[in-house]
Formats: sequence, structure tokens, C-alpha cells
Amino acid sequence: MSMPFGYASPEQIMRDKADYARKGIARGRSVVVLQYADGILFVAPNPSRALHKISEIYDRIGFAAVGRYNEFEELRLGGIRYADINGYTYDRSDVTGRGLANLYASNLGRIFTESIKSLEVEVVVAEVGDTPDGDAIYRLTFDGSVFDEHGFAAMGGQAEAVSTRVKERYREAMPLAEALETAVVALTEPGGERPPVGQLEVAVLDRNREHRKFLRITGARLERLLAQTTGPVESAEPAEPESGSGDATTGPESGSGAAPQAPPTGPDGDVDDGSSPL
Repeated sequence: MSMPFGYASPEQIMRDKADYARKGIARGRSVVVLQYADGILFVAPNPSRALHKISEIYDRIGFAAVGRYNEFEELRLGGIRYADINGYTYDRSDVTGRGLANLYASNLGRIFTESIKSLEVEVVVAEVGDTPDGDAIYRLTFDGSVFDEHGFAAMGGQAEAVSTRVKERYREAMPLAEALETAVVALTEPGGERPPVGQLEVAVLDRNREHRKFLRITGARLERLLAQTTGPVESAEPAEPESGSGDATTGPESGSGAAPQAPPTGPDGDVDDGSSPL
């Protein structure tokens, strides 16, 4: 029996989808997620001031992704809806990183199997516990596979090389400044220039914070943390005035009593519409 014109075996179709997704993800900049003494740290080079690769999902849960922004943003919003509904219907403690990772794995696996095009994304879901033993880092790939990472995870870009550089410097219970330096060194190509402070997206899940554990680290505080291990650094942006803890974060995620700053009217430079891998 002759095969119809244009026939491709299921195995070949799956291989082609996987290759397509891997190439798209590899074009994005890497993200490093690692445990430190007081929680979990997220670090990513990100030149865009309008689009985030690192976000908060729920009280103790953070989200990081690489690949196509419009695709992983849909996953992030779906995770927030899942967390809000379950937390409101049952109890806030019923919303866990494992449950969210299972939801993402189901959706990613279904799309990879049933759709013509797989999602060009890789995702990390991290949950901070009351003690380091309660921390959890789950890495999910485009086909719905879930990896329970211990200590750290790297994804996107040159993930294997970045992971190797993290492993060389990583140790348990590092202070925040040392953990940040470890991540930045891992994200820097050997012999290359470190990403400017203004192009680093940094956030933590800090177990010592009350209620919401997620905190963005920007501006003067980020510069001080980097200076603790590397000496003074030059910022790509004008220095921000310090007022209490206001230099640590902007917007409603700060959890402080400082008045929120007015949102920018638009991103600097060319507008990134999310069509390119981040």
C-alpha cells in the first residue's frame, strides 16, 4: 500500500515540533533561579522595561519564563486565575507550586500533542517555604515535562553552559549578595561584559517577608548588592533617590507604605510587541 502524498509519521512530526520549539527557546536570553539563605532568587538579562520575564503568581509562588513573550504571558495569566479561584474557593494554603506546575504541564503537553505548532516557552515555577527544606523549584519544558530542580535551575539561551557555571559557584545557604553575583557571573559569557544594572531583572521570594513574599529588586538596592562582591558598579540609568525601602521595588508589589510612583507612559526605545523571544 502506497503512502499518501505529504505523509509524515507521528514520530517525525513530534521530532519536528520539538526541534522547532528548542530553536525558538535558544534564541531567548537565559534565566537563572536559585536558592539562597532567605528564599529563592530570580535573575534574567532583560533590556525591555515594559515586558517582564519574572513575575508573582501568588503569596509564595513566583514565575519565570523564556521564549515568546505572548505565549508565556498567557501561561502566567492562566496561573494567576487558577491560584485566585482555588485560594478563594478553598483556602490560600491549597494553592501550591506543585499544583501550578501540574496545571502547566497538562496544558503544555496537550498543546504540544494536539496543535500544529508547539509553544516556544520554558517555565520555572518556584515556591518558598517556611524553611529552606520547604522550598521548591519546578522547571517545565515545551512538551509538558516537569523537572524537580534542587538548588538552582537555568533555562533558555545557552542553558547547559549557564547551568555549569552556576554549579561551579553554587553552595547552600548563600547570602543574597553572593547568590546574585553567582547568577550574574553564570549569565555572562567567559570574557564577555556583564549585563548593565539597568538591563537586569531581579526578584526574590523572601521567606522573612510578611504575607506576600515576592519582591522586585531594582535601582539603588540592586547596585548596592552587586557592589558588595564586585565593588561599585555603573548604572545604565540615573541614580534613584533613596527613601526607606522604596529603592527596592516599584509599584504595588513593594508591600511598603511609600506612595507608588506613576507608571511610565511607554517603554524607552523601540516598543517590544512580544513577538521576539525574551
